[in-house]
Amino acid sequence: MAEKILVTENVRLYYGEKEALHGINLDYRKYGITALIGPSGSGKSTYLRALNRMHDLTDYVTVTGTFLLNGEDIYAPNMDTVQLRKQIGMVFQQPMPFPFSIYDNVAFGLRTDGVKDKAILDEKVESSLKAAAIWDEVKDDLHKSALSLSGGQQQRISIARALATSPEILLLDEPTSALDPVSANLVENTLIQLREQYTMIIVTHSMSQASRISDRTAFFNQGKLIEVNDTKKMFLNPDQQMTQDYISGRFG
Repeated sequence: MAEKILVTENVRLYYGEKEALHGINLDYRKYGITALIGPSGSGKSTYLRALNRMHDLTDYVTVTGTFLLNGEDIYAPNMDTVQLRKQIGMVFQQPMPFPFSIYDNVAFGLRTDGVKDKAILDEKVESSLKAAAIWDEVKDDLHKSALSLSGGQQQRISIARALATSPEILLLDEPTSALDPVSANLVENTLIQLREQYTMIIVTHSMSQASRISDRTAFFNQGKLIEVNDTKKMFLNPDQQMTQDYISGRFG
């Protein structure tokens, strides 16, 4: 049994008085891809953002429950959230490169960590761009603005930027939904290549994407976790009738 890197127990989240997540229990093994599926408003992205304390930025949100990263409580008062978000990186739905060069985008997290050595920065920028499967497309244009790239390239730059700080976990919130099919396919292939080195948790609306790229799938509905299972079993023979109904398109 692979070692567990992240354990979440009895996760509840409130927007003011309204409970949006109802006691979610989910844990993650080291490496591989877990897909979070479910209809809009089912709590997938809300749960995902709780995993690296993104809700700290919103004052009317309360999160309760247990979140352990390698046995350490990520909601402990002394947890450095800047460091946490380097360990648990995030890639959003819209590609979000910063308005400077490709090189400076990827080096951003390292520089904020105080890395100044050009040789180290060069090596890390190159290895991160290679890992994100975009090095060959941009290696001669590293000082060009990242905003001049296509949407699919920008999303892979966003992945490279997250990888540069050597995260253990990568959270991806519908990372291909704003992209054309060709670009989406390139991003998917990138994630498949990374699954041996990182633990990835991806929110997706696409059943076919979940079935193609994930090892495990968790189905959310109305703020509850309905079922989690190996992806093949989820799609061929789920335990819950509600899962079957959602996957076969009867609702959602």
